[in-house]
Amino acid sequence: MINTDQMIAFLASLIRVQTLSGDEAPAIALTEAEMHALRFDRIFTDENGSVVGIIEGGAPGATILLDAHVDTVGIASAAAWTHEPFGAHIEDGRMYGRGTSDMKGALAAMLYAAASLDRAALAGRIVVSASVLEEVMEGVALHTVMDVVRPDYVVIGESTDLNLAHGGRGRAEIHLKATGKPAHSSSPSLGINAVHLMIAAIQKIEALSAPSDPLLGDGIMALTDIISEPYPAYSVLPSECRVTYDRRLLPGETPQSVLSALLTLPNMERIEAQIARGEHRTYTGVVVRGDKFFPAWKLSADHWYIDWALNGLRAAGLAPQLSAYRFCTNAAYSAGIAGVPTIGFGPSTEGDAHVIDENIRIDALIAAARGYAGIIQSVLRL
Repeated sequence: MINTDQMIAFLASLIRVQTLSGDEAPAIALTEAEMHALRFDRIFTDENGSVVGIIEGGAPGATILLDAHVDTVGIASAAAWTHEPFGAHIEDGRMYGRGTSDMKGALAAMLYAAASLDRAALAGRIVVSASVLEEVMEGVALHTVMDVVRPDYVVIGESTDLNLAHGGRGRAEIHLKATGKPAHSSSPSLGINAVHLMIAAIQKIEALSAPSDPLLGDGIMALTDIISEPYPAYSVLPSECRVTYDRRLLPGETPQSVLSALLTLPNMERIEAQIARGEHRTYTGVVVRGDKFFPAWKLSADHWYIDWALNGLRAAGLAPQLSAYRFCTNAAYSAGIAGVPTIGFGPSTEGDAHVIDENIRIDALIAAARGYAGIIQSVLRL
């Protein structure tokens, strides 16, 4: 039986610690202690700082990995919140605080669901990972976890409003650079204005038809910044202009196909394009590097894993619909790169993430815990 009071108290303790990407140590320490209290069979922290807990079933079988990241985005203006962002205040059946929905609530539900099950009735093992750095490099930390535990199935706990996600858009960060020719701004005809070059390129890009997928929607291309050099430009034409695009990816897209669609547009000779490189330091001191290209993924609706998961959720008293993530998650690695059958299931909605007065419904938190238990039992049934 799931101890809901202790689960809620544990979630409150997680919300009261601030855990930006690279500063997750307080939440990791709390999670490790909770895993010990819940009598997980094996607990370890990997080189990136993600903590992993393992529960062994009574017989050999498959490994199911449930993943929730503990890093959160920041607080732009605490004054705009009507509840203290790290207070874990409960009012009208909701707990308020940064990370409640994205996604410490799912982590608490996963831990207590796994610990509640009769191990003798399971064939295989349950793995729960509290991973780091997801908000800045989706899937990179999960990669390290999966290299160790080698799961047969993965559950991502990002918000689905208690529905079952079987796909998700990916994400790419694209840098474009226009190179002009400097000249005195009193004689602009003697130079080539890099900003003008970039404006023309942007107009072409914005006119492109977005690719589309019947499950995942459009492959959105969103301009997120524009910078010219030199800046400030005193009486000189800018010789360089750089922009960043956030590209939401669909299944089958590659770095080459995404960049080619831009560079083959007419009159792009002075435009360079590349996938951005990310570099982030974990709280353990490890520096994680890689291209900011995180693939989309999709699992066929008739896959046996989906059948098992739906049966488990229904047995837990839920009525899930099939859905898909519109944003990018750690499944970009588990499904998009590693090819491990992956689903998403979690409390709250996608719109509850990264917002002022972020909160989670207590009844949805409890329902999610029942749902995780149902999925595990269905997949690891004797």
